[in-house]
Amino acid sequence: MAKTSKKETLDKKKDKQEDHKRSLKMTKQQKIVLGCLLVLFSIALLVAFISFYVNGQWQTDQSAVSQLGDRDEVVQNWLGKFGAYLADLIVYRGFGIASFVFVRLFFLTGMFLALELSTQKLKNTWFWDIFAIIIVSVLFGFFATSAPELGGTIGYELNLFLQDYIGKTGTLLTLLFGLIVYLIFKIKVSPEKIQSYFDSTKKEFKSELETLKPVTSQPESAYNLEEFAVEEPENDPDLDNIHIKTVDSQFEINKEALKPTISHSSEIELNPILKPITPKQEVPVVAPDEAFVIEKAEEEDIIEENLASRLVADFGLFDPTLDLSNYKFPTIDLLKEYSTGGITINQEELEENKNKIVDTLRNYKIEIAQIKATVGPSVTLYEIVPEAGIRISKIKSLEDDIALSLSALGIRIIAPIPGKGTIGIEVPNKNPTMVSMKSVIGAAKFQEAEMELPIALGKTISNETFVVDLAKMPHLLMAGATGQGKSVGLNAVLTSLLYKKHPAEVKFVLVDPKKVELTLFNKIERHYLAKLPDTEDAIITDNAKVVNTLNSLCTEMDNRYSLLKDAMVRNIKEYNDKFKARKLNPEAGHRFLPYIVLVVDEFADLIMTAGKEVEIPIARLAQLARAIGIHLIIATQRPSVNVITGLIKANFPARIAFRVTSKIDSRTILDTQGADQLIGRGDLLYTNGNDVVRVQCAFIDTPEVEKITDFIGGQKAYATAYLLPEFVGEESGINLDIDISERDTLFREAAEIIVNAQQGSASLLQRKLKLGYNRAGRLIDQLEAAGIVGPFEGSKARSVNILDLSALDQFFNNEQN
Repeated sequence: MAKTSKKETLDKKKDKQEDHKRSLKMTKQQKIVLGCLLVLFSIALLVAFISFYVNGQWQTDQSAVSQLGDRDEVVQNWLGKFGAYLADLIVYRGFGIASFVFVRLFFLTGMFLALELSTQKLKNTWFWDIFAIIIVSVLFGFFATSAPELGGTIGYELNLFLQDYIGKTGTLLTLLFGLIVYLIFKIKVSPEKIQSYFDSTKKEFKSELETLKPVTSQPESAYNLEEFAVEEPENDPDLDNIHIKTVDSQFEINKEALKPTISHSSEIELNPILKPITPKQEVPVVAPDEAFVIEKAEEEDIIEENLASRLVADFGLFDPTLDLSNYKFPTIDLLKEYSTGGITINQEELEENKNKIVDTLRNYKIEIAQIKATVGPSVTLYEIVPEAGIRISKIKSLEDDIALSLSALGIRIIAPIPGKGTIGIEVPNKNPTMVSMKSVIGAAKFQEAEMELPIALGKTISNETFVVDLAKMPHLLMAGATGQGKSVGLNAVLTSLLYKKHPAEVKFVLVDPKKVELTLFNKIERHYLAKLPDTEDAIITDNAKVVNTLNSLCTEMDNRYSLLKDAMVRNIKEYNDKFKARKLNPEAGHRFLPYIVLVVDEFADLIMTAGKEVEIPIARLAQLARAIGIHLIIATQRPSVNVITGLIKANFPARIAFRVTSKIDSRTILDTQGADQLIGRGDLLYTNGNDVVRVQCAFIDTPEVEKITDFIGGQKAYATAYLLPEFVGEESGINLDIDISERDTLFREAAEIIVNAQQGSASLLQRKLKLGYNRAGRLIDQLEAAGIVGPFEGSKARSVNILDLSALDQFFNNEQN
């Protein structure tokens, strides 16, 4: 009985509360009446305010306002004494000319109530309009001190109050800030809109100018009517009515004769087909019942912006560089200038080489119609146009004869030059000019390059800075004989990325079997390098650790593809853009993905020691890693087919060939000859599957690299290098006979998480328990030893042997017994 009585009292209280809410809620008729009243009041305010300024009431009616009770007192306001009082109260003693915004507010509120619209949007309108009233009132109070009717008493007093504490300059800055806030949040003004507005006005102005240009008529001499003959068809009755006249050298055609006619009118039916008309069903009209009230349910508010856009509006785009926000890129002054005032042109040498080329070709009865020279840093290109009837193959076969006549090393004939109707003969300069890394990095073509991973290799024959995008290659193969510039080329590639990309945007995995070429980059380990967990050196010099690193990169690749799949994007650029726009939740495992560049200085040594264990992960990465931002740069000094296999060549379309000793090596690298005719010292050929470009590689010395790494290493860095996922092979030697007393304190909690998710992975424990990778890996090993999860299965997650939590409780009970 006590329970039922308590229930009845609670029900009665709820009924009373609902009745109270119903009594407070306005009916439809009440909303319409109140809305009409507010609309009329807004009109009255408008009349009173206009009369206040037009008739000069703020001067004439000022004394009459205080004597409103006297019926004999005369006022000039159009709304009488009531209007004079409202204008004096709201305008003169209130906010001045900004009070006109109240007319808009009361009118909108009345219309919303009368039309039964949702009043949720009015809150935002009232807030920003009152904000505008205060700003405008104080603004007029600041500038129009001699006209108190413009700013009102409140605006004038607020202006004095602000000036007492922050002065005139501070008050002006505060007002300016208020205007900026109003323009950005209310009017939605942005730099993009301003730019688009100016662009549209510029286009309209141009179109108006084009319409104003006089239309020049065709001169009479443009058509020679005597030579232009019109043949008349012999028997064509349809064209009898076409008349061609010549009026001021223009043609007039009788268009009426060109209208289509119906040849067989009997084929067209003119009788309309009448469709049966179905009578409309009459709906009985029910007389309205005065006592029957229909309440219209309020529509739910539609949120026009989603959570991601709201987060971007509140906090802005995610900036991955915030951890190292004070990071400074290395300056160009750290690089040394080797060249002396650019390329020096030796006119005598050019004339001498030109005469020798022409004489040699004439000896074989090959005449030249035109010859042109383009001087580069180390090579001069002579473009020749042979006379008609000369075979190109005949000129190409004279390569050795031309080299003999010029007494030069490295003559290379390009027949024909792609995109030109000429034949090129490349002749080395007697005094080559060194291309410095400073001149290449400082070039506008590199500084303004809109590329993901820009690389400045050097300068072409036409002395243009040669810049390529590693992300578009997507992998690079470098080969050449010993001492021809491969290591300098690798340093040029790494230096280009250091000058262009922030440490949060790119990471390097450096493999250096020589142990001396890339050791200088140890100083930027915590800025730019990536390594395996629990390893001392980030730069890998032991070939046994290279296999684990490559397999770890494969695991990183699989993990990244899972993230791309969850985010429903196709590549790393779309993923990072989506993450910056705060459309991906970090609690779900999403993170900003930096580019990873794997650099191998001597690939042949790895193939000799590891063989297939290295080639298989390299091939996997080359085939799949492009979309998720892992790019490979492989260098070797032995370009043989057992090192650069067909599988690797197929996935490395971008190739750089330094000087090699034989045509066979050149074909192995480039699939064409030419690398055997280079002159060395950084002279290279670059191809990306189409044309072959000759480039003089930029020179960067060891002291310059040391200065750059010292500059970067002396700045604030991350806590550790970028950690790659730990790779555990099949024969890892892990002892799974773990004692129960040695289990981790989070063993039970980790087991519950694994069983709930039915997914045995260390990354899951890392996210859920907020652990480091090493402790999560030990927990996985203990769970495997206990039989809760299955063995390691490569890139797949481990299987879970216990199906639910009840079976897990039974498992622990059996262990205790």
